[in-house]
Amino acid sequence: QVQLVESGGGLVQAGGSLKLTCVASGRTSDIQRMAWFHQAPGKERSLVAAILWYMGSTYYADVARGRFTISKSRARETLYLQMDNVKPDDAGVYTCAASTRPGLPRDYGSGSYWGQGTQVDVSS
Repeated sequence: QVQLVESGGGLVQAGGSLKLTCVASGRTSDIQRMAWFHQAPGKERSLVAAILWYMGSTYYADVARGRFTISKSRARETLYLQMDNVKPDDAGVYTCAASTRPGLPRDYGSGSYWGQGTQVDVSS
């Protein structure tokens, strides 16, 4: 089992920056990859960015590319999402996910673990 706890959400002004954090615990040595997902009000959850836990290769959704940066610290068992030039459409719940299986960046189904999410609000 892997447990994930997010933090760092809050209110940010449009154009500003915010850094989200996700701390993993439990069987973290089993983690193969991690990702951040975003769910805006009334919309489905969608992938923002993903990273391979050991190799560090990254993947970004179009909405995040050039503005957000996903990173990790294996020593701290922590995943980060640096959000720059935040836009009103970025508001919503951000949830981190971990998978113990190889797969495509968006593939977080069976065998995946999810945090509770952290709320990001954007003022315009």
